[in-house]
Amino acid sequence: MKEEIKAMWIFAALITSLCFGINNSIFKWSNGKGYSKVHIQFFFYFTAFIMALLYSGFVDGLTTNWPSILLGGAIGVLNANGNIQMASAFEKGPASLTSPLIAANAIFPILCAALIFHEHISSLQWSGIVCMLLATLVIQYTPNAKGNHQYLPWMMHTLFAIFSFGVLGILMTTSTRLHLNSLDILVSMYGGGTLYLISALAIKNEKIKLMEVKIGSLVGLLSIIAYGCYFFALNTGIASIIFPVVSLNCLVVVFAGCYLFKEKLKSYQIAGVLAALIGIILTKI
Repeated sequence: MKEEIKAMWIFAALITSLCFGINNSIFKWSNGKGYSKVHIQFFFYFTAFIMALLYSGFVDGLTTNWPSILLGGAIGVLNANGNIQMASAFEKGPASLTSPLIAANAIFPILCAALIFHEHISSLQWSGIVCMLLATLVIQYTPNAKGNHQYLPWMMHTLFAIFSFGVLGILMTTSTRLHLNSLDILVSMYGGGTLYLISALAIKNEKIKLMEVKIGSLVGLLSIIAYGCYFFALNTGIASIIFPVVSLNCLVVVFAGCYLFKEKLKSYQIAGVLAALIGIILTKI
């Protein structure tokens, strides 16, 4: 029975990684088409908020309490801000460094789960975690990337993104340790993110395109699935393992790049893929 539960939360983490990878590929494609990242983020959050609210009404599972509202709202704002900061970092600085640096945010919730919440991790599992983190960094590294770089703004956007995603992971772990209802957190998360993005829309004051509405709605649907699986995995599994598994969403982006953007998979990226697979196997032992 324990093995079945373990397989389920690892599978849920992989589904989360897949959905995040698809969403990040969509963000990459839409950015190349010149669509507004703020508009897409808003409709992503708004769609997900309405869906989560309707589902909670259908199952009669929504309860209102301040810890869920505050934690969920904070997670939503951090995720929305992290996505915007990451997109801005890509525009301002070298992509060869931006992706690996931001991906390193997974270290913070891993250390939090191990040191603060005293999760037991075997030496083999630690080896798997290290393999997955290294794979995440290697796969996204693109040497000799060209472009006009503005290093100070790039550095600031990158640091804000790392901070946002890192704290987000810690808050998600905290919400599961407090045994808060995942549906309450989801509704508060998408609601908080929607309110944050409304203020961003007011500042931008740009014309909204129909395609941005469609893209945002699709991303919102995938996000609901992703975070539903994410909270299931955190509630039943080991957070120190779940976070590096989720960080492997970069694999999906790399393969999407090969298929959609005709990018060639480099030898070090193939090595990174193999390291990721080894890491997943080691964490299941």
